[in-house]
Amino acid sequence: MVFWLLASYAGISMAGAAAAAQAAQAQQASSIDAVLVVDISNSMNTSDTNKVGNEAMKMFIDMLSAKGDKVGIVAFTDKVQREKALLEIVSPEDKQDLKDFIDGLDRGPYTDIAVGVREAVKVLQNGAEPGHEPMIVLLADGNNDFNKSSGRTQSESDQELGEAVDQAKAAGIPIYTIGLNADGKLNKAPLADLANQTGAKSFSTSSADDLPQILSEIFASHLKLKIVPIRSMTGNGSFQDVTVNVPNANVLEANISIMSSKPVEAELVNPSGGKVAIPSDDVILSKSKSYSLIKLLAPAEGDWKLRVKGAAKDKIDINLVFNYDLKLEMDKIASKSYKPGDKVNIGAYLTSNGQKLQNDELYKNMNAALIVKDLDSGNTEEIKLNNTGDRFEGTFSFAEAHDYELKVRAEEKSFYRETDPVTLSAKDSAGGAATAPANPAAGSDEKPFPWLIVVGSAVALAVIAAAAYFIAGAVKQANRGFVGQIVIEIRDENTSEKSFPQYKKLTAFKGKFNLHQLLQLAPELKETEKIVFTPAKGDRITLRNASAARLEKSGRAVDAAAGLELKSGDRVSLSLQQIDKTIFIEYLI
Repeated sequence: MVFWLLASYAGISMAGAAAAAQAAQAQQASSIDAVLVVDISNSMNTSDTNKVGNEAMKMFIDMLSAKGDKVGIVAFTDKVQREKALLEIVSPEDKQDLKDFIDGLDRGPYTDIAVGVREAVKVLQNGAEPGHEPMIVLLADGNNDFNKSSGRTQSESDQELGEAVDQAKAAGIPIYTIGLNADGKLNKAPLADLANQTGAKSFSTSSADDLPQILSEIFASHLKLKIVPIRSMTGNGSFQDVTVNVPNANVLEANISIMSSKPVEAELVNPSGGKVAIPSDDVILSKSKSYSLIKLLAPAEGDWKLRVKGAAKDKIDINLVFNYDLKLEMDKIASKSYKPGDKVNIGAYLTSNGQKLQNDELYKNMNAALIVKDLDSGNTEEIKLNNTGDRFEGTFSFAEAHDYELKVRAEEKSFYRETDPVTLSAKDSAGGAATAPANPAAGSDEKPFPWLIVVGSAVALAVIAAAAYFIAGAVKQANRGFVGQIVIEIRDENTSEKSFPQYKKLTAFKGKFNLHQLLQLAPELKETEKIVFTPAKGDRITLRNASAARLEKSGRAVDAAAGLELKSGDRVSLSLQQIDKTIFIEYLI
């Protein structure tokens, strides 16, 4: 039995439930334009016996904002069998219309994933709203099955799929994939590749029980959110209380998803101690055969109580995902030439609906850093910015005559935001050009012996060649990219609670990165800054541990100060010393 909560925010100030309700109707929090793509070929009769894919799509629709998001559906075999163009959600009836469409899907022969993905990209290109976040969610088993009479080949399908992926990347459309694996014949590789190429994530499941975790990961990744774990509980046949904190009056919606194989009762108590009816004017209830979803509209600030009565010995997992309608903007930097030693003032601030956020409550627990990438060497560094209460400020100094990419990342425990990157150059010709060394013989009438010229030239050439060799090697190492991804889980040793796996793509890094970057610069995990990864030969990575954390592999302590090479499938754990947490790391290609 799994519970999942998504709370939606807008960065506006609201007074009272009436004003909040009006604001909730005026704007939607997530601003998503999504196309759900599902394989309805006959092979799914065994890969998805219980139609988990349909349940996933319906749950996705129920979790969207009550008003404003747009959803389309593409059902395919080796051709598009049925399609629903992007539909803007303006009422509960719109969501029900989409779910009825899903329930009416039939199976058909043959499969060609390229057909479904190509059509989904086309739907978004033709109907996505400016300012909305486009996305594709593909549900399939990863296997193609072509009609022999059509003459279609795998290479033709691959080429068409590659073209569709290129179009998705150019348009900034991530393709999240959910592999359905009831019969154990899931082909993970092409689904993972689709997600990796477009900056998304890939998941697999054979049970509807996994849907809350998978969908929360998709929402969190797509909207730059963090999943906040809450303690686990076990049903005992009586009501048990779970505190759901609504941190401020900016919350527009809260979705509570309840999944169980046995009947579950739920009650809600607001911060004033009053029991809230389910459903009611401010509470929407959606049901399916495998889940129930309670949506709270403009909930009051404070501690709500979710009272849960589950069957004895049923495990209940609860997670919070807070969704903010916020952006992080950087102060405009004057366009000019720079040289090494020059400094640039950096400022960033939160905005909502294009306006600077006036509510400074959200800044209180936030940290920010300037992320600087040296485009010549590939090295990346982070510079902590000061939180002044309603913005973040700092300074960047150009160290080399290189080109640099700058962006600001701000975060707190439930979300993070990044500014658009800005590229600056310190290759000013007046200050960046090197000066040629003086000729010792200049102004002298003495001439060196010819053999000295020859020998001297040979030595100089040898020195230059050797230097060039080592410099080229260093540059190559600094620019070497990574492949694959790292899966991270964090266990609290005091409570034994373990976070859901987080999948971190490595292709954005070059040369090296530290674990703290993958952990989204969480302040309490700062000691992981000294755990550094570099690329190794054969699609492997090298982990170097210069921290005090204890590193274990296969249950044995390992000294990785000089480096520990990891291949795909290797798993290690790090026991932190400053806090009682253990980080589990798995490297996958």
